[in-house]
Amino acid sequence: MSVNSFNAKPAFLDRDQSILAFNERVLDWARRPEVPLLERLRYLAIVSSNLDEFFEVRFAPHLSAKLTNEQRGPITAQTFADVSAKVHELVAQQYAIYNDELMPLMEKRGIKILTHSERNARQRRWVKEYFMQEVQPLLLPIGLDPSHPFPQVANKSLNFIVRLSGRDAFGRENEVAIVKVPRALPRFARIPGVKGSKQIHFASISSIIRSHLNDLFPGRTVTEFSQFRVTRHSDLAVDEEEVKNLRTALRLGLQQRHYGQALRLEVSAGSSEFLSDFLLQQFGLPPESLYRVAGPVNLVRLNQLIDMVDAPALRFERYQPGWPTQLTPGQSFFERLKQGDVLIHQPYENFDAVLAFLREAVEDPDVLAIKQTIYRTGSKGEMADLLREAVRRGKEVTAVVELKARFDEEANINHAEQLESVGAQVVYGIVGLKTHAKMLLVTRREGGKIRRYAHVSTGNYNPGTAKLYTDVSYLTSDDALTADLEQVFLHLASQ
Repeated sequence: MSVNSFNAKPAFLDRDQSILAFNERVLDWARRPEVPLLERLRYLAIVSSNLDEFFEVRFAPHLSAKLTNEQRGPITAQTFADVSAKVHELVAQQYAIYNDELMPLMEKRGIKILTHSERNARQRRWVKEYFMQEVQPLLLPIGLDPSHPFPQVANKSLNFIVRLSGRDAFGRENEVAIVKVPRALPRFARIPGVKGSKQIHFASISSIIRSHLNDLFPGRTVTEFSQFRVTRHSDLAVDEEEVKNLRTALRLGLQQRHYGQALRLEVSAGSSEFLSDFLLQQFGLPPESLYRVAGPVNLVRLNQLIDMVDAPALRFERYQPGWPTQLTPGQSFFERLKQGDVLIHQPYENFDAVLAFLREAVEDPDVLAIKQTIYRTGSKGEMADLLREAVRRGKEVTAVVELKARFDEEANINHAEQLESVGAQVVYGIVGLKTHAKMLLVTRREGGKIRRYAHVSTGNYNPGTAKLYTDVSYLTSDDALTADLEQVFLHLASQ
């Protein structure tokens, strides 16, 4: 090997292309015939969710390089073109699987999403009544003119753009209108089946609105329309050195998150160039940012349909985790840890054991203090509830809350405020760094002495994701380990 080979500049894999390649591998699971049908549909939704986050977090620098034709480190107009081409290819594969493989298989298994033309007279009457009672009262069409400018369109929301002919009630000939579809509306409705048939029929909210658009514009004619969805930059950027209160700054940032820079526009495959060009101009996007899709513009919402279908044979068999083998149900954690450490392998062993450890600490009158990190605990926050109960019982509680846990900022701000409201000590870690550690430290008085017990984990303190993700939990009363953890909490709280 030559000396030059040692001095050669290392070749790194492109991070964004690697993320997209990973999602190709996830998408491959939607193709596999050995995977249960509803789970194949769920993999399709997972890829869509991942692509949403990719645009929200990773894509803005590429688009900026394209629009300004300036290089920003390794990011250039060419990387915009390369990434866009790869995403277009991936999206095309998604909808090919959806339309050519999964929907025909769903119909064979007696599950069908009906279009307006496929509904019989009885089903159309049902959909009409559903639209009038449940949908139309929540819709407010906006006809565009100088006094009604293009509305703010929230990130990842479902909308319709409509082209009209004729005059409205005020004699105006405004040609274009926007209909925003509230997130509160269910994306699928189960509709009556055909008599004598066991088929389960659904209608999508976009199809329901599409077939009744004329009802929203009395006296006018809908000449063309398209559903559309825009994805926006959503990564919160806060200068921690400058702000006086990180929590307040993030709370303000959350209010604007839904209206960040537009990055991607999805429209129906049949959308006219007039409508798609109009939208591209409104959002300031180049043609490469337009994605024409032959189906729902948001495949993530298929999860709702999956949950509405009662067909266990079309799902993975539900796994029931067992109680950790090194623990005995009902035995005191403190007594057990005096005998030795405990390793818990999630999700095969139940995360409920970790909750039980904290619950015992909260209820034990000999426990003096509890310290815990909070990163992604979920919106319900069962562990945060236990920490608040510990404060009410007179224990010293310290919570290190990571406010910058992406897309969990609001939940963590709420947990922090609720903990502070009952008197817990809440800190936010070290400026400029994320506190990603998962640590729980319990200090207990035993026979006139102080003893510590701890839990550390590779996974979040989240009962929901603990049923899905593979992680290792470790319970210990080792003096050296617990003393280390005490020092870590001291540094996090004091820096």
